[in-house]
Amino acid sequence: MEIRYVNRDRNHSLYLYFSLSLLFIITWIYGTILEQQGTRVRQVGIDSFVLYLAGIFLVVMQPRIGFPHLLDRGVKASTRFLWPFCIGFVFGLADLFVFKILLHPQPFESLPSFLQPFPYSLFLYSQGAIYTEILYRLLPFGILLLLLEFFHPSGATRRVGFWFIAILTSLVEPIMQLPEEELWVKVYSFVTGLVFNLLLAWFFRRAGFLASLTMRLGHYLIWHILLGIYVEYVELP
Repeated sequence: MEIRYVNRDRNHSLYLYFSLSLLFIITWIYGTILEQQGTRVRQVGIDSFVLYLAGIFLVVMQPRIGFPHLLDRGVKASTRFLWPFCIGFVFGLADLFVFKILLHPQPFESLPSFLQPFPYSLFLYSQGAIYTEILYRLLPFGILLLLLEFFHPSGATRRVGFWFIAILTSLVEPIMQLPEEELWVKVYSFVTGLVFNLLLAWFFRRAGFLASLTMRLGHYLIWHILLGIYVEYVELP
């Protein structure tokens, strides 16, 4: 009975992951249509779909490294969706306060590069959240922890390996996105980016890929989508 449930969780998780490919395809088609109509937008690159394909094997192997399946029945919905989303939402509000209200209170004269026209932004940043979590969570944790399991299978090694990978991957995004601003803004951006990514890693380990994805979507909803709607329909002439 237990084996049947495990197989069902694995199959349902794999079906869900396969269904995410539709978002990549729809976003690419939508962006192509907008560009043909003369609207300049950020388009989905082939690298996004290649990265998505690379994650298929690792989705199946999540329990092997001690992580739950995407739809593991042992994970509560509040742990997988509610709390990660709320935490991501709060981080988004903090970024909105610092970068928009404090640093850029004046209206934008055009849509900045980190925002896209609505409703295309819904598709692009949802797809972008999937891409980013595959890049920073699913692939590095899956590949490196599977290697550790192969060469030194033990719970202690897995725990140490997890935190080592979590710290390294959590440093990449805040360093790459360090703003060209005064020192306190750099410190704010780096510290919040580091804590945000460490929490993503913790939720990934505790509740699976959908938990870290939901937390990032909570942030993107505020920072990319709702802010974009406000700038596009309220601030722009």
